[in-house]
Amino acid sequence: MNNHPAADRTIASQLVAGASRLQTLPKHFGPHHMYVENLVFAFARTLVPTYRGGYWLFYELSNGGFYMAPEMSPARVCVEGNGFDGELSADAIGITVCLFAFSHASFVLTGQAGETCAHHYTWLREFSWTHGEHSLISAAID
Repeated sequence: MNNHPAADRTIASQLVAGASRLQTLPKHFGPHHMYVENLVFAFARTLVPTYRGGYWLFYELSNGGFYMAPEMSPARVCVEGNGFDGELSADAIGITVCLFAFSHASFVLTGQAGETCAHHYTWLREFSWTHGEHSLISAAID
């Protein structure tokens, strides 16, 4: 059971299909979209020992947020900084690595770009509170 106050708010995720994918990252992150995308891939390589690249699904959230998730089987996620070691679904892996990437980018990028990444972190974190693997996602990022 999830007792977080935001858990009772409905935030829908919508898979971004086909040709719309090309505009999704620029729409959310502007000229820094490639930097943010590369950060997501870098955190996946760092946190998921079996990750070797592949296709990622894009999702837009009804609260304005965005995340991407790899097409892969559930996998082990290891966070050296906090000792987390657990198996997550591909969707939860995507949420986790995006939270790491958005947080990092919010501190590295200046001005509006950093603020945009901070907003995306907040929106995705809010969505994560409603996810079936919230306790694992939270343990991984905290």
